[in-house]
Amino acid sequence: MEQKFAICRVAIAPLRPAPSDKAEISTQLLFGDAVEVLEQAEPWWRIRNAYDDYEGWMDFKQLIVLSREEYIAAQNYQLMVPPQVVNAVTAEDGTAFYLPAAAALPAYADAACQIGNQQFRVNFDPHQVSSPTEEKIRELALFFLNAPYLWGGRTLFGIDCSGFSQAVYKLAGIRIKRDASQQAEQGQIVNFLPEVKTGDLAFFDNAEGRIIHVGIILDKDKIIHASGRVRIDPIDDQGIYNPELGRYSHRTRIIKRFF
Repeated sequence: MEQKFAICRVAIAPLRPAPSDKAEISTQLLFGDAVEVLEQAEPWWRIRNAYDDYEGWMDFKQLIVLSREEYIAAQNYQLMVPPQVVNAVTAEDGTAFYLPAAAALPAYADAACQIGNQQFRVNFDPHQVSSPTEEKIRELALFFLNAPYLWGGRTLFGIDCSGFSQAVYKLAGIRIKRDASQQAEQGQIVNFLPEVKTGDLAFFDNAEGRIIHVGIILDKDKIIHASGRVRIDPIDDQGIYNPELGRYSHRTRIIKRFF
């Protein structure tokens, strides 16, 4: 197949491991995510997200085809949808799209962004990525507090543990991979819990030693993570303690620093 590129044209698009609506959602594309098309089996396309290299199947009608030059340009955005609840862009036909925080705003100029051959009027002040700080990470993480857990989710209305850490870091200008096991391979090791700072990522494993969970350190004894919902729990050398359950819910494996 001739190399093909595209961009997500809807607010949120499910990405699945198989070309079927019955397949689970492994992750989501957000508005403005540029992708490479790897395979076509209408109405399904297998794509690779340029942001984190995640691959999966999706309905091609949720994409607009780009040239190679447009695909490259779409990855060089500097502005994003801000962490607030209502973010609307208006299509050329006057209809509104309500977008999730951390979605890209490609080719932004004069209060409009460009998705393929379609222009969208941006009806809010875009989020400008700046250098990450501990306070900025804390502020961004707390925006998602109480968001419901959703396997494969990346938005305020449904998010999983690694989608949460990726979204917060994306808004802070730090690019990390999609899954917790992939994220654990990035960053620099923090040897001991007393040495952590706000914004470090803590990773947790199962009985087989496989990384299965990630959360964002708020303080030396508190972590914010997606487990049932995005919540704040105590953390110590053993792991995350869930006061509602009266026991440890996750066992600490490693802590990493990214800024």
